[in-house]
Amino acid sequence: MGELMDDAEWRAFILHGTRTGKLGVARADGRPLVVPVWFILDDDGIIRFQTSEHSAKVRAIRHEPRVCLTVDEEVAPYSFVAIEATASVAPHDPDERWRVAHACAARYMGPALADEYAGRNAVEGECVVELRIVRVIAERDVSA
Repeated sequence: MGELMDDAEWRAFILHGTRTGKLGVARADGRPLVVPVWFILDDDGIIRFQTSEHSAKVRAIRHEPRVCLTVDEEVAPYSFVAIEATASVAPHDPDERWRVAHACAARYMGPALADEYAGRNAVEGECVVELRIVRVIAERDVSA
């Protein structure tokens, strides 16, 4: 068993580099769906990502807003953060959609490509999903 991370440590862990989140949702018929997402953790403590408003994950969130986002380190000694959250689709706001898409693009593709990727991803038909954290389980050095 690993050692528990404190609040500052798990926040730094999930924001390190280009670690993607694995978002777990429940579809309307009860089947699970886990998908990778680019995300940011804003200063207000809300995790945000941008996606198609017609995606399976958004349909699932509208049906059942209780979700889990997991971020892990895939090399020994292995660490992970599992975030239980309540998800919602933010009101349509083109400026917010651009901000989130740009911040995610800068994180995952680098600042030089942020405008290009945000331009692709912040278009009409896309939305911002917000995850309000309910509970965090975070362990480091699981295999040590």
